[in-house]
Amino acid sequence: MSYRLQVLIPEGLDARVRKAAQRGKLTKGEWVRRAIEEALSGPVTAPDPLGRLSRVGAPTADIEQMLAEIDAGRR
Repeated sequence: MSYRLQVLIPEGLDARVRKAAQRGKLTKGEWVRRAIEEALSGPVTAPDPLGRLSRVGAPTADIEQMLAEIDAGRR
């Protein structure tokens, strides 16, 4: 059995959900159902910001080297 859930969201968030659903070739409703399922299937712990950052795959280096490169880019 299915139930209707009405949630009010800001216009900007609605646009982001619509675009994400279009990219996945899904309806907005199906995209939202999947997002809810995914959110509820994970652990109920606080998010790990360092873990999320490490999954981005951004380049890393020694802090002194990174600061030197940033400084060199400003010149």
